[in-house]
Amino acid sequence: MRSRLLSAGVGVAAFAALTSFGMANAGTRADTTVTIQVQGRDFSGTVDSPRPLKCAKNRKVILYKQVGTVQDPTVDKKIASDLASLSGNRYRWDTGNTGIRGKFYARAPGTTECRADSSPTVHTTS
Repeated sequence: MRSRLLSAGVGVAAFAALTSFGMANAGTRADTTVTIQVQGRDFSGTVDSPRPLKCAKNRKVILYKQVGTVQDPTVDKKIASDLASLSGNRYRWDTGNTGIRGKFYARAPGTTECRADSSPTVHTTS
């Protein structure tokens, strides 16, 4: 009887340890870094992460036209989007020529495994 209780106690403790380990890892999302370059009205950049296969490969990047003095994806206008793909040793995105002037930034929305990030704001020059 005593050995059954001991076995059950060990099983419950092991389950609790595994459950709490899984829950702790589930809340840890990987950092993401989004860059942007503008040449005329062509926009491109990169997506980087310590977990590139989960957080950079095929990551959706949205190009926003900033309407206010600060970035705000809830009010800024979505202009274009692209999926980051491997080019050389970097995951790159490219929207091509938007034909629009103004202030712009790129944003990779957060996912269950990856944090969101926005690039700095850039201005078109022509």
